[in-house]
Amino acid sequence: QVQVVPSGGGSVQAGGSLRLSCVASGYTSSINCMGWFRQAPGKEREGVAALKTLDGSTWYADSVKGRFTISQDNAENTVYLQMNSLKPEDTAMYYCAYRRGSGWCSLEQYDYDDWGQGTQVTVSS
Repeated sequence: QVQVVPSGGGSVQAGGSLRLSCVASGYTSSINCMGWFRQAPGKEREGVAALKTLDGSTWYADSVKGRFTISQDNAENTVYLQMNSLKPEDTAMYYCAYRRGSGWCSLEQYDYDDWGQGTQVTVSS
């Protein structure tokens, strides 16, 4: 079993930055991909960024490219999402998720095996 616990959400003004963390515990050697997703009220959950734990390869949604960075600290079993130049449209509940198996890491929520609780990010204009 694997558990993932996100943290680091909060409120910030447009143009500001936040860093989210997601700590994995349990059978972490089975993890192939870690992903960050978000869901705004009335909208579907969307993939934001994904990382392949074996080699650090990353994927991003077009809406966040150049502003968000996903990274990992293997020693701490932690994945980070550094969010810069935040916009009001980035306001959402953010979730981290993991995927076992192999191959590249998609931004499709149905490709992921399990999820942590959400952490709220609010960006005011």
